[in-house]
Amino acid sequence: MLYTKMNILKLKGGKMRIEILLREVRQSKDMTLDELAKMTKMSKGHLSRIERQETQPTIITLARLAAALHVDVSELYKIEI
Repeated sequence: MLYTKMNILKLKGGKMRIEILLREVRQSKDMTLDELAKMTKMSKGHLSRIERQETQPTIITLARLAAALHVDVSELYKIEI
């Protein structure tokens, strides 16, 4: 198992919440879900589920989204411990 900061926090019993800020960043760029879906080659439904916090994206997905939105990956989420 790859031990990331998140895994270590879980192992120590820490509670953590990752909030994905995709909708806020996308809207600040005046981009629709359809446009983002085409740019990232992801389905509009999947992106919508990420925006509604129904699913957590992988780091690879976050990287693809960040590249399409021309932002750093760290701008797409915030971690609350």
